Amino acid sequence: MLNRTPVAVRALARATLAARPVGLDESAAAPLLRHHGHSYLVPVEIFQDFAALLTDPRRPGGPYRALCVGGRRWFGYRSTHFDTPALRTFHDHVQERAPRFGVRERLYQDSGKRQLELKVRGADGGTVKHRTRLGEGDHALDDTRRDFVSGVLRGTYGIGAPKELAARVVTEYRRATFVADGQRFTCDAGLVVRDAQEGRAVRADGGCVLVETKACAAGKAGAARRPTDADRLLARFGVAPVAFGKYCGGLVALRPELAAGRWREAVRTLFPGTVPAGEGDSVSR
Repeated sequence: MLNRTPVAVRALARATLAARPVGLDESAAAPLLRHHGHSYLVPVEIFQDFAALLTDPRRPGGPYRALCVGGRRWFGYRSTHFDTPALRTFHDHVQERAPRFGVRERLYQDSGKRQLELKVRGADGGTVKHRTRLGEGDHALDDTRRDFVSGVLRGTYGIGAPKELAARVVTEYRRATFVADGQRFTCDAGLVVRDAQEGRAVRADGGCVLVETKACAAGKAGAARRPTDADRLLARFGVAPVAFGKYCGGLVALRPELAAGRWREAVRTLFPGTVPAGEGDSVSR
């Protein structure tokens, strides 16, 4: 079974086990519901050195620590992403229209906990995440949750929730989280993207770890956008940020006739053969 596990998943596991743990109830592990950050596709051989340097106990200022919950240091996530029949959310992101937002249900597979999440763009350009818990048997977009989505969108943008939201893409992956004062980076591996309507699926290349750096967006916008220690270290390794989101990038991998736009290169790297070079970014609907 081990040889069937993507090498990126094994690298993620090794990095977390080598790090000092931090509990969910400690302030350093509090969720960053307002944050700025960047995404990177990090080859496994670079990821191993990158993680080792940031989690080294001798690191100046102290090491990043691995989030540990119930004895676990890496976790299974499943997210169901919602959109309209015309894919309004997707096309708004492709064309970088404002306002834009994303709605998803997240399942923490190890605990069975579920929540509905709505991500919007803050006034400072950072991401603001709103959450509401889902109980056993609750539908992610019942009347109560639609009211929640509408309330957030009215308060943020002065608009209501779009009608006919339905599940479009399901993503599954393993995640580890490393935290330090006011900063964190998440590491995702073993990504599988599935069409929620048709069931077709694509699996990401197992040789890369998707690293997302995040810093608290509190305070002055300029200060919030300064690179984190993880950003600076990846720059030293020659790894540049990429444009990639699991919903939009995953949908492009599943449906290459859609406009790939700024996600094209990242999609081609993560899902080889799905979007040919120079193609797939001219048809939008």
